[in-house]
Amino acid sequence: MKIVIEFYRTRAADDAHALIGRESALAAGLDDAIEIARILARTLNMPQWPDAVAIADADGAMIYSGVIAAQADKDERSTS
Repeated sequence: MKIVIEFYRTRAADDAHALIGRESALAAGLDDAIEIARILARTLNMPQWPDAVAIADADGAMIYSGVIAAQADKDERSTS
């Protein structure tokens, strides 16, 4: 399925969200789409590290949204 992944920074004080990246991809299913989002969060050149992600299908229907830890994942990999 075709998916659109949007990466966000969030602010806890007022729950503000800032879109910092958007990518399209093909995924076999929801689990694959989430894994693609995690990989892209670590590898895309974005102005800030995302801390949340939203995934929509080709029709624009939201199929997943959640918190990600891109910076922590990247730090873990660089020390291994």
